[in-house]
Amino acid sequence: MKTRKPILFLALIVVVLVQAACNFPSSEKPNPAATLNALYTQSAQTLEAMASRSALATPSSYSSLTPSIPTATFAPGINSPTSIPPINTSPPVTRCDWADFVTDVTYPDGSVIGRSVPFTKVWRVKNIGTCSWTANYALVFVDGDAMSAPDAVGLPGTVNPGQAIDISINLISPAKDGRYKGYFKLRNASGVLFGVGNSASTAFWVDVKVSGENFVAYDFAANYCDAEWNNGLKILPCPGVEGDNDGYVVRLDAAKLENGDPSGSAGLVTFPRDANDGFIRGVFPPFKIQDGDRFRAIVNCRYNSAGCNVIFRLDYQIGDGASRNLGQWNEAYEGQWYSLDIDLSALKGENVKFILTVYANGSSFKDFAIWIGPHILRPGAPPPTLTPTLTPTSTLTETATATATSTATATATSTVTETATETPTPTNTTAP
Repeated sequence: MKTRKPILFLALIVVVLVQAACNFPSSEKPNPAATLNALYTQSAQTLEAMASRSALATPSSYSSLTPSIPTATFAPGINSPTSIPPINTSPPVTRCDWADFVTDVTYPDGSVIGRSVPFTKVWRVKNIGTCSWTANYALVFVDGDAMSAPDAVGLPGTVNPGQAIDISINLISPAKDGRYKGYFKLRNASGVLFGVGNSASTAFWVDVKVSGENFVAYDFAANYCDAEWNNGLKILPCPGVEGDNDGYVVRLDAAKLENGDPSGSAGLVTFPRDANDGFIRGVFPPFKIQDGDRFRAIVNCRYNSAGCNVIFRLDYQIGDGASRNLGQWNEAYEGQWYSLDIDLSALKGENVKFILTVYANGSSFKDFAIWIGPHILRPGAPPPTLTPTLTPTSTLTETATATATSTATATATSTVTETATETPTPTNTTAP
């Protein structure tokens, strides 16, 4: 190693001289001797410094040196380690029986209901497991407020993985005001309970607020002919005639749900005009809204009307103002329906005209659209019925005074004056 140092030193001087020479213009090149002396001095100082540094890094001191590793810096959210999604190496979770809650079809959380009122709660749930649910599966109550729930309600049919189903149960609200919540799960054919959530163990529920009595303040089905029905081209008769191509409205006293179950309420069949995107509309007379009033109805296609595809729409109008929308619902014949529960408190004090409309979604083929039990529900006790007080001033003051002036004073004196004036004068006196 010692014999190489002079050679390296001379090579370094040559390189430096060549570089320096190249960096000067030909007219300003310095004196070669002076330049050589200066470079020699600089090179010697450089080698001396290198030697002193190398003395510090002796083999005995290597173990005490800590290498300096540059730390990467990241702008927040850009190429930062936290923005790189973790790699999931675990296998996907699969379960035979597993449900997913989709929506509350009827009575969403916090719905107000009267005391001791029968009602039907409907959940829409999806089978996200790997096993089919059969008719041997059932809905069962597991905790909370039972609200007169039956022990079990069997599923109406097979639900394959990936399919959704509406599960309904008949309940009765408690007789006392308050907030009530009942929890339910599904039970498989082996009697094992399962539900929703990541572990398929969470119950779903019904959540209602019981607040005194409620009563039907206005029944649209009972008063449907008070509305003016039209199809955009002409006024329609009420009741209509089923099969009328202009569209028609008729009342069903016992309307069925789309799956064929009885609804327990009357309904209005509203068939739109026989045309693409034809419609039928009913404008009801003004009705004064009070605080707490709610519009309730079920909308669906008539049972056994495959091909039905309609849009239900609910609007209102105050005076001669523009109509405003309260909601619309696209309904096709698939065994399901919408349960409407709309708070009208924002309209309190107003005389409101409600507008029920059904549009054909394309052609009107089999568009038998039914509003089941449309009504305005009002909290409180119903007003007393006005029974006509017939104060018997129909003064039958029996002035037909049968003062027997037909004085049958037995003057029909059958004075049978048979004053035996029949003195038998024996005129046939035969002489002896």
